Amino acid sequence: MTRAFLNVEASLTGRRWIGPTAEEDRLAEAMAQATRLPLALCLTLAKRGVTAEGAVDYLTPSLRDLLPDPLTLRDMKRAAERFLVAVQKRQRIAVFADYDVDGGTSAALLILWLRAMGREATLYIPDRIDEGYGPNVPAMTELAARHDLIICVDCGTLSHEPIAAAAARCDVVVLDHHLGSDTLPAALAVVNPNRQDEDGTLAHLCAAAVVFLMLVEANRQLRGEGVQGPDLMAMLDLVALATVADVAPLVGVNRALVRQGLKVMARRDRIGLRALADVARLDTAPTCHSLGFLFGPRVNAGGRIGAADLGARLLVCDNPAEAQALAQRLDELNTERREIENRVRDAALDQAAARGLEGPLVWAAGQGWHPGVVGIVASRLKEATNRPAVVIGLADGEGKGSGRSVSGVDLGASVQRLAQEGLLIKGGGHKMAAGLTVVEDRLEEAMARLGELLARQGAGAGGPADLKLDGLLMPSAATVALVERLEDAGPYGASSPAPRFAFADVAVTPRRVGESHLKVSLTDGMGARIDGIAFGAFDSPLGPALNEGGHARFHLAGRLELNVWNGRTSVQLRLEDAARA
Repeated sequence: MTRAFLNVEASLTGRRWIGPTAEEDRLAEAMAQATRLPLALCLTLAKRGVTAEGAVDYLTPSLRDLLPDPLTLRDMKRAAERFLVAVQKRQRIAVFADYDVDGGTSAALLILWLRAMGREATLYIPDRIDEGYGPNVPAMTELAARHDLIICVDCGTLSHEPIAAAAARCDVVVLDHHLGSDTLPAALAVVNPNRQDEDGTLAHLCAAAVVFLMLVEANRQLRGEGVQGPDLMAMLDLVALATVADVAPLVGVNRALVRQGLKVMARRDRIGLRALADVARLDTAPTCHSLGFLFGPRVNAGGRIGAADLGARLLVCDNPAEAQALAQRLDELNTERREIENRVRDAALDQAAARGLEGPLVWAAGQGWHPGVVGIVASRLKEATNRPAVVIGLADGEGKGSGRSVSGVDLGASVQRLAQEGLLIKGGGHKMAAGLTVVEDRLEEAMARLGELLARQGAGAGGPADLKLDGLLMPSAATVALVERLEDAGPYGASSPAPRFAFADVAVTPRRVGESHLKVSLTDGMGARIDGIAFGAFDSPLGPALNEGGHARFHLAGRLELNVWNGRTSVQLRLEDAARA
């Protein structure tokens, strides 16, 4: 076993600190000499496998260079051709979308593209409680009776019966990214990088990115006919929002999509997103954190506990007053969602702890738990235990649940296996997230079997996750200029975490903020000082230990960010862990 970084075998939160390997240190030193980039940035690049020769290209990802040819995906040509036929012949088009951010943005991309071409489409988003995830027979049958083409976005790959019902009356195209089974539904085209017969090179795309690629191909076909299609670059704010909110890995083309999308969003051209930024009181340029924690939850709130189509309607809204009203309603629903989530979270944590947190799967189920929050609560369980987690709401003898996984454990495949074995009514998803429906009487049996399948992949083998650090910094080195350079290696998110640094042997001046947060000021005795904040610190051993540390010195670890206050920009440490020096 490699030596713990700064000899921290068990931090205040029980984690072992892991620093750069000797090889990463060597590569970073060589990169710094060859490129004259800051060593801290080179350490971050080296951990991502970037070479000195590839550093410049990595720091300036180009969508032109990274965007794949849409036709590398199966059925793409057929899907784009059928879409354009419907447009050119003024056929009736319906968009059937999932009720989350990825589904809402996917639908918005299609609706806005069609609107720019002088066409309209019917939007249909199922109710999470009454209809559940994905196409259902009654809805698809009704849509098929009134439309010539139904496009299913962020859903449909496993919806054999509903699509067969619709395909008898009209054409159906599926644009999705969820894990496919051995057979495909009877759709005219199923475009999905996670089909069983795809090679997996684009498996990291969310559904909105798949829709974007289809529109790229549609525009290309239009150009071949001498027609100029809508401006797709202006729609990248929606693709970026979906990519981050759906926790898609920020690798490859996803980095370029999000990076460019954030630039588009900063212009505040989209009326709906501008209204949402205002109600969220976002007064700086948006970041990945903004997308994941300010925009995403609010767009999601309608699908979780309100009207399922509110988020998508906001994204396509072109009336400022209406957009403001929709954004305000989503903000209110998000507040309500947090209150419901907190109640379910507390009950789920107690139940899971009573069942035991040492196995390969952590799960909880409760009567009347709102299905709109079980996924979020599953994320909380996963984060608290470093294990795959499933949370299920029970009603009328049936359970509807959602699961979240940890790195290296494919939850979607295991849930799909359970459905194939007959232990679930239905289930599916992707590596990091899945949904399922189960008969209450078979709940214990199904969760036991799911635990077995996850254990085979190594789930539950460890305790709290190791804390991986990019390197060591002196407080004097943590400058605004350095943080701005580190941002060039972003955007940061799933599969590409923001760099995390340690500050060794520092004096800490703590101040409690509210019930659970902690502000700190850290110094190394040589004149440099950094302010930091640890949200929720008093919900763990971190807050009490630092707050009552007296004159003790600590090693601190966290992520650097820029804090803008009264026109002044300074460096702030988002404190995540500490250990006594």
